[in-house]
Amino acid sequence: MFDVVVIGGGPAGYVAAIRSSQLGMKTACIEEYTDSKNNPTFGGTCLNVGCIPSKALLDSSHRYHDARNHLKTHGIDIKNIDLDLSAMMKRKDDIVKKLTGGISGLFAANKVTPIAGRGKVIAGNKVKVTYANGDFEIIEAKNIIIASGSSPIEIDSAKFDNKNILDSTGALEISSVPETLGVVGAGVIGLELGSVWARLGSKVTVIEAMDDFLFMADKEIAKETLKDFKKQGLDIRLGCKLTSSKSLKDSVKISYETKGKSEEMKFDKLIVAVGRKPNSNDVFSEASGIKLDDRGFILVNEHCETDVSNIWAIGDVVRGPMLAHKGSEEGIMVAERIAGKHAEMNYDLVPSVIYTHPEIAWVGKNEQELKDESIEYKVGKFPFAASGRALAVDQSVGFVKLLSDAKTDTILGVHVFGPSAAEIVQQALISMEFGASSEDLGLTIFSHPTVSEALHEAALAVNNEAIHIGNKR
Repeated sequence: MFDVVVIGGGPAGYVAAIRSSQLGMKTACIEEYTDSKNNPTFGGTCLNVGCIPSKALLDSSHRYHDARNHLKTHGIDIKNIDLDLSAMMKRKDDIVKKLTGGISGLFAANKVTPIAGRGKVIAGNKVKVTYANGDFEIIEAKNIIIASGSSPIEIDSAKFDNKNILDSTGALEISSVPETLGVVGAGVIGLELGSVWARLGSKVTVIEAMDDFLFMADKEIAKETLKDFKKQGLDIRLGCKLTSSKSLKDSVKISYETKGKSEEMKFDKLIVAVGRKPNSNDVFSEASGIKLDDRGFILVNEHCETDVSNIWAIGDVVRGPMLAHKGSEEGIMVAERIAGKHAEMNYDLVPSVIYTHPEIAWVGKNEQELKDESIEYKVGKFPFAASGRALAVDQSVGFVKLLSDAKTDTILGVHVFGPSAAEIVQQALISMEFGASSEDLGLTIFSHPTVSEALHEAALAVNNEAIHIGNKR
């Protein structure tokens, strides 16, 4: 019998397994996906077909686009720049292989038992493992952690055919740059994938059903990013609902409705990126006592406990943002609670990042949320156009926005559009975790010249003390 059995080897599952073993518990991790040798392929969507490969392509495509369009301003004139897409894809695949193989090494070092198969909770402390050849066995565990992840949502108006109509996984495997590319969904995935192929030469059109761009972000940030994406050549069409699509021999024909009218377009490829759904189907039996909500998420409390005392669920399969770092921290929290330690998750401080160029990132509350909750607040902003470091590296688009409590000055939210946005937000998050005020950040020494100084100046601006921009008096 194991002390802990984890179903799923993604960022939530493999982290939970490693931490459980570190805490002295006999642990196994079951992963359905395998390589050609039938060894489990750990890392889940994030490492295999999500976060890591997409970021690899985002970086490669940015370098290519930069070399073609921006190096001349630095006095660098490169003739005859060629794109070797197969080499770019190989680099991406090599990174994925290195990282997924690294997890197997971590399991060995931490004495986690890897199991290649599909796990299903059948009752109390039993898990059925079905192997690729159809055989199965029942293993027992004192505690079970479900970390089965999520998968792309398929819509009736655009069924995946893995040829011309692609999900986010297929979008990372396109073998040649399409002349025209349609993207359904202007969320994180759609914007990142659209940016990759636009930089490589595709004419990209993004179809978004909602009227608001990046509804989950601060409205001021969303407004500025939309302007910049349009400057970059992304044709983003809001308030457009896809009604049908037809995959032809070498193209896709779509129809969509906007303002009561029907429009048609034709693309070489169509990427559907309208969100993800939890992989909660067939991971537990009715007899297990586990329950789902009306959207298919496993019901858990604030500590990720299900209605069954020894069964837990974490990551994309439970409520909250579908983010790898959120799932990993849940995995650590659950492992420590199983071991009898006190552990909590601060769901108010889960950072979000969109790895376009420039980056978009935020943590905490935005202005609209503060208004809706009738919280009085102060605002401090600083543009990267006034940052010496940002200008020096030719990345001066965007700004840092800091929100603090009007009475206590406690930082309530930080929103960034610009260079190193993810890293700047992480600095702010650390401060917020310790209950810092904007004055605390203002009194902190920041290295010069760095783009992080924009956070420092935004904190100063909250109280009209910014040095490098005019203050309101």
